[in-house]
Parts: sequence; structure tokens; C-alpha cells
Amino acid sequence: MVRMPPLPPLDPRPGRDATVAVVALGANLGDRRETVEHAAARIGRLPLVDDVRLSPLHETVAVRPEGPDPDAPTYVNAVALVTTRLAPQVLLGMLHAIEEEHGRERRERWGDRTLDLDLITYGDVTSDEQHLLLPHPRAAERLFVLEPWLDLDPEAVIPGRGRVADLVEALRADAAGDRNGDDHGESTR
Repeated sequence: MVRMPPLPPLDPRPGRDATVAVVALGANLGDRRETVEHAAARIGRLPLVDDVRLSPLHETVAVRPEGPDPDAPTYVNAVALVTTRLAPQVLLGMLHAIEEEHGRERRERWGDRTLDLDLITYGDVTSDEQHLLLPHPRAAERLFVLEPWLDLDPEAVIPGRGRVADLVEALRADAAGDRNGDDHGESTR
């Protein structure tokens, strides 16, 4: 009787450990709440995504390069903690595909949008590659990212920037100083 060698595993590639990625979601056109909730559910259906926890939704004023724009449609923002085994580059590409599924057009920087998905952090990974900036370079300046993130994880940290709670406190103090006549920069989208 001839013995056959054992069959190789179905997927011989080495497995990737699950990592928690932070994804910011925002929309200011169309049915904003439904779009954000649908996008979070869509992320949960991606291959190699094990869990998605969505923060409560926050309504915020649109921010343009010159500052807050109270005349623009307001945003609905949230943050999702995504437990995934996808590589960060692959996850980012899939987030862009979900934006396109929701009619996202990239015409102007910081313009109105049907859906915006930003990869804020991917575990402790840092990257300065042009197509994969981690952590997101402006996340530490954005209350509309940091506050929903704190709703999910009061101990959150942005690698290289510090505790999210401390960043929120500093941004709020700067905003209070601006209202009192100090000349500090606005948070930017």
C-alpha cells in the first residue's frame, strides 16, 4: 500500500494576528446617519474582519481650510474599532472601495461628502509611506475623531502623540482660549 503525503493546509500563507484598527467615519450629504451605520456594517462584512464596534454618532460643524463653516451641511461623525487580520494597506483600500460604493467623489479637499472613511490607527503601527500614513497625521487635532473614540475606549492612545483623553483636553482648552480672544489654531478636518 502506498502512503500519500498529508495534504497541505487550505491556506499555506502564514496567518496575521488580529489587530484593532481605528476607523473614523463621517458624512454630511444624503442620509448621513444611515450612511455611517451602513458603512460600519459593510466594514464588518469584509473578509478577515472579526468585530466592529461603532461609537455613538456625533453631529459636528463642517470644517474648511479657512475654519469652521456653519453654513455648510453638518457632519455626522463616528469612530469604529475594527478587529481585523487584514494588512493595513489592504484595509485602507477596502475603506476607499466602501466610500466609492456610497458615491464618494474626491473633487475638493475638505469638501462636502457622502462618506469619508479614514484609517486613524492600526494597532501600534507607524508608517510615513505616501499611501499609508499611520497614525493619521491630523487625527490628534480633530475633536470629531477623538471624542467618539473616547466613547469606545477611554484609555485610547495615538502612537507617538499620547493619550486621546489628554489630546481632547488640550484641544478643548485651546478652543476655550480662542473664544476668549487668544490666537490659537482651529481644529481642522
